[in-house]
Amino acid sequence: MRRLEAVRTEHRDLDAAIDALLATGTSDQLQIARLKKRKLMLRDEIVQLEDQLIPDIIA
Repeated sequence: MRRLEAVRTEHRDLDAAIDALLATGTSDQLQIARLKKRKLMLRDEIVQLEDQLIPDIIA
């Protein structure tokens, strides 16, 4: 549960960092791409952790 919150927080922080870089107008595209890639990896981890918390219900 703690890991899930930590990953969610980092995901939100990356989102804010990406927005701030884009707002400056002089942003480094390579840095933004790296941040977006990290954000996607965190999103995948969030989904995986949530799946572990919610049991599958076979109907």
